[in-house]
Amino acid sequence: MIQNFLKSIRTAFVAGVIVLAPLAVTIFTFKWLVGLVGGSYRDYFFYFVPKELLTRRELILAWDFLATLIVLLLVTLLGYLSRYFIARFFLIRAERLMNRVPLINAVYNTVKQIVQTFSTQRRAVFEKVVLVPFPRTGVYAIGFLTNRARGEAQARTAEELWNVFIPTTPNPTSGFLIMVPRRDIIEMDMTIGDGMKVIISGGGVVPEWPEAIIQPIAPPAAPVPEETEAGVEARGDATTTRGG
Repeated sequence: MIQNFLKSIRTAFVAGVIVLAPLAVTIFTFKWLVGLVGGSYRDYFFYFVPKELLTRRELILAWDFLATLIVLLLVTLLGYLSRYFIARFFLIRAERLMNRVPLINAVYNTVKQIVQTFSTQRRAVFEKVVLVPFPRTGVYAIGFLTNRARGEAQARTAEELWNVFIPTTPNPTSGFLIMVPRRDIIEMDMTIGDGMKVIISGGGVVPEWPEAIIQPIAPPAAPVPEETEAGVEARGDATTTRGG
């Protein structure tokens, strides 16, 4: 009786944690972002506010939130101004200055290429989810098809190569670029979003799949041993003797 009661309490507690966990993570992330962005510029935007009012504990979150809104509005305003000639003139001058500074120009150009690649609307960076043997034969990893290889890599291997990006878990922003022969790639039906969920969760979140359509792969049939001419003749003699 007591064991059942304690078991029901434990089950209810676990259920409550599962319900509250997403909400707690969301609130924590929101406070962290507001504190990071707004807290960095709060003193600059509200310099005219008395210090004792600006640093009051119960008002800090409100000031940080307002500072965050101001930062977002300024970024949006910069986006609108970038469409006009004067703003573009200054942006081009600033970009030229960045390109002239050693070390900074390499970082700037790299980040610019990454942002332009992921923000382009002409095509998706990841075409589809694939399954490839990685890091060795017999072990599979989920990856994203990025392109069909062309150029020197394609010409030197005499293979139909596909470029596959293998993200790391749980941080998918880093990973490995591998060029895999087309015959070794298994194309998946899951979406890019579902593939990301599998990788970020470390395999804990797996999208549903209708098991009824899964066809098990039959094991290869054992090879039939070839008979030699002597064996065929011996079998023929034995058959003749039994018939006689």
